[in-house]
Amino acid sequence: MAQGKTILAVVADQDGQVFEHPELLMVGMNGLHSRRPHLSELIPLPEGSRLFTVPETPPMGFDPGQGKAVTLRKLPRSLGGGRVQAVSAFLTPGFMRTLLPAADYGQKRVQLPLWSYTAVGWCVEEERFYAAAVRVDRNNQWQPDHFDDRQLDPLVRQMLKEQPGNRLLEQLARCALDYHCFAAKNLFFRRWEAPLPTSPQCNARCLGCISLQEAPECCPSSQERITFVPTVEELTSIAVPHLEQAENAIVSFGQGCEGDPILQADTICAAVKAMRARTARGTINFNSNASDPAAVERLAEAGIDSLRVSMNSVQERFYNAYHRPCGYSFADVRESIRRAKQAGLFTMLNYLVFPGITDREDEVEQLIELVEETGVDLIQMRNLSIDPDLYWSTLGASGQGMGMAKMLDRVKKQIPRLQYGYFNRTRDNLYPPGFESDWPLAP
Repeated sequence: MAQGKTILAVVADQDGQVFEHPELLMVGMNGLHSRRPHLSELIPLPEGSRLFTVPETPPMGFDPGQGKAVTLRKLPRSLGGGRVQAVSAFLTPGFMRTLLPAADYGQKRVQLPLWSYTAVGWCVEEERFYAAAVRVDRNNQWQPDHFDDRQLDPLVRQMLKEQPGNRLLEQLARCALDYHCFAAKNLFFRRWEAPLPTSPQCNARCLGCISLQEAPECCPSSQERITFVPTVEELTSIAVPHLEQAENAIVSFGQGCEGDPILQADTICAAVKAMRARTARGTINFNSNASDPAAVERLAEAGIDSLRVSMNSVQERFYNAYHRPCGYSFADVRESIRRAKQAGLFTMLNYLVFPGITDREDEVEQLIELVEETGVDLIQMRNLSIDPDLYWSTLGASGQGMGMAKMLDRVKKQIPRLQYGYFNRTRDNLYPPGFESDWPLAP
């Protein structure tokens, strides 16, 4: 029971049909430790979220009679008695998960694909799903109902006609139409944040890379990486009209369909200077692993407005285990963040969060230390998409954390100026009114 609510476990049959279990209550996992969720960790399933099965993986639920969590091997007779699978929620953007789906991951028969797995249950009194999540960003521009492909296709064809031979535009057309990338679609809708993928190379071998999987330990990448370095003209001919015309205009280097743009810093510096020579409007953002402090300084001088630095952990051992850096160190990343702030950039962490790692006592302490030392402005709480068992074993982790909601509250209390979010921001909204006290956000 959660404040008078009965939240039942949710399970699926072999065909993927989802049921609420008639007897077992919802449990979730912090790391690989199962427990019942706290009230502060649950909200009604956000609009735009989706449910899917955790393939061939037995679910867990809390048995009130036994007073403990149990693993379910088959459906109850009332639901047919057949084979059973765990169920996960995929949260709509802007929401951070607080617990993983409770399941016996040691019994799963497949390597799970690159999704962010979130615990979900069924509220009996309200007759709706609840998810283990909290809201971290109010921006609703990334809701699926803003992206109507019936309107998109003619816009793509028209822009390709206007810029024949622009390889980058052809790449982004494919991203929009084939991979359904919302950022790429924004470019053709001429609004909000648009992408500028630039680098086919990367100097990290992230375990959960979504554009290139070289080793068999994970799973197929979800999209293909760009194969060329765009020219300055290809970049500016796309970026300048967007910066000049789009509502809440942002262009961003560092996308899911590329390596790391810091390896193309010279080209990007030239492109940014060319953009700013033609327009002062809009925001230029740079998403990166920030492995080269000197390159960050050059980019700031060229005219970027903000830097977002990706990391799964602020602890070097966990960082190295996931990102597997090639030719740079975690110390380089910290130095880049420090120099970015010194250069006047709005500086963010793209924090790839995972219950049981992100909310560890030592992780939280070192996160606070990093933010206070470097001056990070905002942490984007991004749900790490990866097989939970693979991630846990790769990091060599053990134990459990304090709870994701508690972690957020503790860090915010320690550093009131620090902002949470999920998306990049325009220059006029970097420090919204009341941001120091604007926490927690309503679901």
